[in-house]
Amino acid sequence: MTRQGEVVRKTGETQVRVSLALDSEGRWQGATSVGFLDHMLELLARHGHIDLRVEASGDVHVDDHHTCEDVGICLGQALDRALGNRGGIRRFGDAAVPMEDALAMVALDLGGRGHLEFRAKFPTEKVGGFDTVLVEEFLNAFATHARMNLHVNVPYGRNAHHVAEAIFKALARALDVAVSLDPRTRGVPSTKGVI
Repeated sequence: MTRQGEVVRKTGETQVRVSLALDSEGRWQGATSVGFLDHMLELLARHGHIDLRVEASGDVHVDDHHTCEDVGICLGQALDRALGNRGGIRRFGDAAVPMEDALAMVALDLGGRGHLEFRAKFPTEKVGGFDTVLVEEFLNAFATHARMNLHVNVPYGRNAHHVAEAIFKALARALDVAVSLDPRTRGVPSTKGVI
């Protein structure tokens, strides 16, 4: 049975709908009105084998911050719902992904504690019209609402686009491992018996 989650969020700043299905083919559909975020979400879907649909509109005439953050919130909540009580999952995942000049390393734990450690520097403040600081804002919202401990480390990278792309591909690969079902795991993968 496919594990699925859907979230709708409406505020005075944004309207967001996210639906995802784990154990899938990695299909991406949707638009957030932030082109670079769409590109990153498509990478997350494809390389994480997650069917992902995102529809978002927001006050991008102000800037892209609210839209990026709220999409992160909804994506985290949808993942949390899709995982249910998290029984049977591998829980931990990590990946190192190169993208030309950049290398990103991501490690994560779906153990119920939302936290982000972000050790990455972007060589420029923008990729096209996109503020690179919003990568961290998005990931913080995603990790918090997915109840995921997420560590991102980029030791080097000369091109800001490549840095961001390596991060999202590494996140996708690590997430693919962590959400996968381990036939040896009985119940919740925690000595507490609950996540």
